[in-house]
Amino acid sequence: MGRKSVKENKTVYQQAREQMNLTREAASELLGYISADRIEKIENEKTIARPEEVVTMSQCYKKPELCNYYCSRECPIGIDTVPELRLKDLSQITLEVLATLNALDKEKDRLVEITVDGAITEDEKKDFEAIREKLSAMAVAINSLSLWVDSAVHNGDIE
Repeated sequence: MGRKSVKENKTVYQQAREQMNLTREAASELLGYISADRIEKIENEKTIARPEEVVTMSQCYKKPELCNYYCSRECPIGIDTVPELRLKDLSQITLEVLATLNALDKEKDRLVEITVDGAITEDEKKDFEAIREKLSAMAVAINSLSLWVDSAVHNGDIE
């Protein structure tokens, strides 16, 4: 049986494993092809997990948010392109979705005006950028809802 870690600043991978009450050895058996030594190196940030390892850990540890963590913080492409999501309460996510929908509803006519001619002129750029930011907020809200659903399914809260 492995020792219980007393390390303070644990990585999300170690926290996820420990929340499942798994030692590295037990996690290695559950994960199938990731050795206990490799798990230790990932958890101690001596190496970066490979994408397929993160997918396997997220499934076995029942933590779909590990994939977003990896993509937004460790993946060379994702760092610049994937927003980091945080698990929130369903009510908070719902309010964020509704707030972004309401904000975009007010902007949809302006978006049509800007894009109808297929070009964005200098005087339209500021409005277009503001709309793009609202669309990005909408995307984050939708992805947060999707992450919440995935997490609830993994935890058996919904079928």
